[in-house]
Amino acid sequence: MIALKITNIKQFMSKFLAGDAFDSFLLEQATISTYNTFTIDGRQNRDFYTLEEWEDQEIRPYEFTAWKKIRPVCFDLIKGKRTPTAFHFVMHLIPDYASSILQKGDTNVTAGQVKAFVLNVKYDGTALTLITGTAFHTFIMDKTPDELWDRAVRQFLANRQIDFQPE
Repeated sequence: MIALKITNIKQFMSKFLAGDAFDSFLLEQATISTYNTFTIDGRQNRDFYTLEEWEDQEIRPYEFTAWKKIRPVCFDLIKGKRTPTAFHFVMHLIPDYASSILQKGDTNVTAGQVKAFVLNVKYDGTALTLITGTAFHTFIMDKTPDELWDRAVRQFLANRQIDFQPE
């Protein structure tokens, strides 16, 4: 787990909310504080779908909502002349990418053992910080997946020209 401070918040927010840079993520949850505090549960709502739709992997491929689908809603809540007082997004890398992260290191951990590669995006009114995390289905002693995810996030940000520094 690492914490990275975003040094150019405006640049980051443009790529996070107005661009597609983070479309390889799912949203687990979001809390956005502006004139109200809005909470979004990113879990797909079973009651909204028919049984056929719920079981259709093309309609509902993941437990959580794709960031590219919910991003416009979050953008509408944040945009305006005034900066939010705070926000917190819990993002999961789309599971299809887990194998490519794990292949970059010497580990016996499989993508099936990884529940989620997590990225927390936190703004407290003054600073924006990204915090990585890894969740597993069972206890795993090997810390290599954590290290690989940390490295992948740094590379992800560098490739998208997002300025950051270790916190």
